[in-house]
Amino acid sequence: MEKKKLMKIYLVGGAVRDEILGKEPHDLDYVVVGATVEEMLKQGYKQVGKDFPVFLNPVTKAEYALARKEIKTGDKHTDFRFEFGPHVTFDEDTQRRDFTINALAKDIDSGKVIDLVGGIDDLKNGIIRHVNDEHFGEDPLRVLRMCRFAAKFDFTIAPETMKLAKSMVDKGMIDHLTPERIWKEIEKALETDNFEKFIITAKECGALKVILPEIDKLWEIPEKTKYHPEGNSGAHTILVLKQGHNLSPMVKFALLMHDVGKSETPAEILPSHHGHDKRGLPIIKDICRRLKVPNSYRDFALLGCEYHMVFRDLPIMKDMKAIRLVSNISDRFKDEGKMDDFINLCRCDTWGRGGEINEESIMQFDEAADKARLIFAKAKDVRATQMPNFESLEKDKTFASKYMQYLLQRVFEK
Repeated sequence: MEKKKLMKIYLVGGAVRDEILGKEPHDLDYVVVGATVEEMLKQGYKQVGKDFPVFLNPVTKAEYALARKEIKTGDKHTDFRFEFGPHVTFDEDTQRRDFTINALAKDIDSGKVIDLVGGIDDLKNGIIRHVNDEHFGEDPLRVLRMCRFAAKFDFTIAPETMKLAKSMVDKGMIDHLTPERIWKEIEKALETDNFEKFIITAKECGALKVILPEIDKLWEIPEKTKYHPEGNSGAHTILVLKQGHNLSPMVKFALLMHDVGKSETPAEILPSHHGHDKRGLPIIKDICRRLKVPNSYRDFALLGCEYHMVFRDLPIMKDMKAIRLVSNISDRFKDEGKMDDFINLCRCDTWGRGGEINEESIMQFDEAADKARLIFAKAKDVRATQMPNFESLEKDKTFASKYMQYLLQRVFEK
């Protein structure tokens, strides 16, 4: 008579990894080995999940999943069927996981950390390494997860994992990911401190050419080495992103997009890139439409692309032109935080280049930032109704000009 397997519960995945790294775990996920659906229900767990049994702890509401194996059934990221039950071992459940650092587990009875795949060593050495050739190679989303985890932890990709990822890209597997899934991984990567590493890693494995071909093309576009010693627009974009580690995901996305118009610079005017700010606008709209990017990200990226070139000229602009520029920017977003976001975007563009930044560029940028903040602070509370004799003024086509003259006096009054 076959001996019944004892039910064992393990804390798994990111929670164990984060504990080892000394970070506060967020999502607590558990795997149950040696149990049936009926046994879980009998103990008071509530079953959820459509594809395979996941249960909510009746007290903590944490998720408990039965150990399972995954069998590929098609090309899509979601094309799997699941085999689960008390016969599936802990080792079999571990082999389906993506990376060694995410395949760690802790026995909740003994508190012992279980590492079947070398995840602890990879954590210590800063390496992203896949667990299993077959299982990793079946899921194209794992290529983008690889790029995201490289950014999240600032880790290096193991050579064999990069080789496998390149092979998956070459086979066209990334083409089967939905726009929603692609954007979700990009958005999560934008939340990390090292988003540029996501882009660098995606370019190295070839995925960038699939998910963001407009950005990938920037590495082929030359720059004037007098201003950009890094030599090409892609390298400049990476340097700009490195300047924005502490900025919001929305601003980082705008940094990624700010020079995308250079990908369409006519050959006859290279490497001047004159007009790339305007050429970038329809490209950004196309990218955001294709990947279903939220409107807030799209709109700020369009703002950054359109105005990042003229912002640097604020110190030498005539006062009226400067007011119109700041008004055009602030009218898109009515709060001071967004103005600061835009200034920070321009700062990253100014500082994001190879070699040393000369003192003149620093002073010019600081003057531009101070002037923008001054105009914004003074103009935001000015209303047309405050104009002298407002009620008797003709509200004809000359009214806007009169208002701008009034605004000019209010902003730059001594």
